[in-house]
Amino acid sequence: MKFIALFSLAGVLSAQALDPASLLKPLSNEWPTYSGDYSGQRYSKLTQINQTNVKNLTLAWTTRVSNGPGAAAGGNPFRGGGGPPVPLIIGGEGTGEFTGGFGGGTNIRASVLMVDGRLYFSTPDNAWAVDARDGRVLWHYYWKTKGGTHIGNRGLGMWGRWLYMETPDDYLVCLDALTGKERWHKPIADFNQQYFSTMAPIVIGNNVIVGTGNDLDAPGYVQSRDPETGDIKWTVYTVPMKKGDPGLETWGSLEGARVGAGNVWIPGAYDPETKLYIFGTGNPSPSYTNPKSRDGDNLFTCSLVAINVETGKMAWYYQLNPHDTHDWDSSETPILVDGDFKGKPRKMALHADRNGYFYVVDRLTGEHLLTSKFSDTVNWVKEINAKGQTIRNVEKDSTVGGSLVSPNNYGATNWPPAAYSPDTGLFYVPQSDTYAMYYLTETDPRGAMGLGGKDEQFVASMGAYLTAIDYKTGKIAWRHRYPGVGGGFGGGNGVLATAGKLVFAGDLSGNLIAYDAATGKILWHSRVGQVSNAPQTYMVDGKQYLLVAAGDQLFAFYLQ
Repeated sequence: MKFIALFSLAGVLSAQALDPASLLKPLSNEWPTYSGDYSGQRYSKLTQINQTNVKNLTLAWTTRVSNGPGAAAGGNPFRGGGGPPVPLIIGGEGTGEFTGGFGGGTNIRASVLMVDGRLYFSTPDNAWAVDARDGRVLWHYYWKTKGGTHIGNRGLGMWGRWLYMETPDDYLVCLDALTGKERWHKPIADFNQQYFSTMAPIVIGNNVIVGTGNDLDAPGYVQSRDPETGDIKWTVYTVPMKKGDPGLETWGSLEGARVGAGNVWIPGAYDPETKLYIFGTGNPSPSYTNPKSRDGDNLFTCSLVAINVETGKMAWYYQLNPHDTHDWDSSETPILVDGDFKGKPRKMALHADRNGYFYVVDRLTGEHLLTSKFSDTVNWVKEINAKGQTIRNVEKDSTVGGSLVSPNNYGATNWPPAAYSPDTGLFYVPQSDTYAMYYLTETDPRGAMGLGGKDEQFVASMGAYLTAIDYKTGKIAWRHRYPGVGGGFGGGNGVLATAGKLVFAGDLSGNLIAYDAATGKILWHSRVGQVSNAPQTYMVDGKQYLLVAAGDQLFAFYLQ
C-alpha cells in the first residue's frame, strides 16, 4: 500500500503539484500550508520587500469572488466582465435548498495556499483557484450543503496535486488542484449531532489531519485521514471516552466527560524532528455552569496537546486553563521556536491564549517554562499555580446578579494567527481589552447545554492592539493601539512577519499596515476595507507579492 501511494504521488508531481519535501523547508517563495510552514511562525524568508522600500508598495491586482452556484454563470464577473466563463464544479450531498447567501455574504477568512504560481482558498461551501500573477480566477468549486453553521472556513490542505477542504455539514472533500473536479468526499462527523467543520486540513506525510467542532454536548476529536482514499487512520478524542482513559479523574463522571467538548477547530503546528503534531483544544461543556458532571480540571480541554502523527498516541499535554467557565478556547495555533531560554537552548512552543495570558512550554516534554499576562485588563485569575496554570476566581463565574469580567467571551485574542520573527525574538499577536457582564440564566445545571446557561452583556472596550511579546521574559516589547474604541478581532485577522524585518497586520479602520518588526513604527499602509484574513507573502516570476483578503476580495501588492 505504501508503494502504491508513493508511485501515485510521483505521477502527479509533474504538474501543478506540491512536493511534500517543500513543507519541511523554511517559508519562502510558496505558501503551501495553513501557516506557510509547519512551525506556525508565519515568518517568510523573502526580503525583496523590506524596510527601505516598503513605502513603494503598489497594488498589483485585486479579485472579487462570490459564493454560490450562480457566481460564474454567463461570463466572468470576477474580472468585471469579458473573458471566458469560470469553470464551475458542483458537488455535495444537499438538495440545493441552501445557496450562495447561506450564512451571510462572502467573507474570506482562510489562509491562501500558493503553489506553482496558483492560489487556492476557500469560504464555507466554496473553493477557488486563482492565478497568483494577475488574480484571474481559474475554477470555482461549490458544495451543495445540507445546512449547518457557516461561521467560516480556515482554508485548504494540499498533497501532491490534490486539495482537501472541510465543509460546514461535516465532510472532507478532495479536489483535483488543476481542474477543481471532485475526487471523493467522506464524512468527518455526524451532522445530526450538530457538529460543524471549519478547520484547514494539515497534510503531514501520508496523513491529512482534520478536526471538528460542536457547540452542544459532544466529544471533540482530531483525526488522520489517508490522502488517497479519505479513510480514517486514527482518531484521538480530547476528552475521556471510557473507563481507564487518561484524565477521567479530572471529571465528575464518565458521562460528563464523554460530552465534554474540547473541540479541535484550528490547525496546529508540527515538529518533524519528533513527529509531534501540537495543537490547541477548545472549552469544556457545558461552558458557563458548574454541573457535578464536570467537577475538576476537565482534561484535555483548554490544553496544548502533542500527538505522534504516525501512531496517534498522545506524547504530552499542558492544560492552560483548568475548568474553564467562560468559553475561552485554547485553540490558537501554537508557534514552534528554537532558541535560548534562561541561558539554555530550548525547543519551545509559544501560545497566546484567549484568556489573556502568554505561555511558553518545552515542545519535547510539555514542561512549563513561562506564564505572563499580556492584557492589562484581565481580572478573572485568582492565582497562578506551581505549574504556571491560571486558576480562576469563582466570583468571576457567571452569576445571577452578574459578574464584571475581562476579557469578554471573544477573549483577549482569538483564532486569528499570531506570528514570530527570529530576527527580533518577538511574538506578535492581535489583542483586544474588553469588559462584559456575565449573567447566569440557568441555575439548574441539568438545563444547561453547550454554550447555553448565560447571558453576556458587553460593557466596554479599552482598545485593540497589535502587541509584540519577548518570549524570554513574557514582557511587552511594544504595543500599537488602533484608533477608536472597538474590540472586534483585535485589529484585523492575524499577523505576518518577514525577513525584510517587517510585520504586516490589518487594523480596525480597514487598513493593511507594515510595521518595523523591532520597534512597531508604521512604515506603510493601504486602505483595503476590513481585513478578514492574515496577510501572506509569496514570490512568482521574480516578484514578491503581499496578499490579503478583505471580505469577498483579494488584494495583491508588489514593488512595481
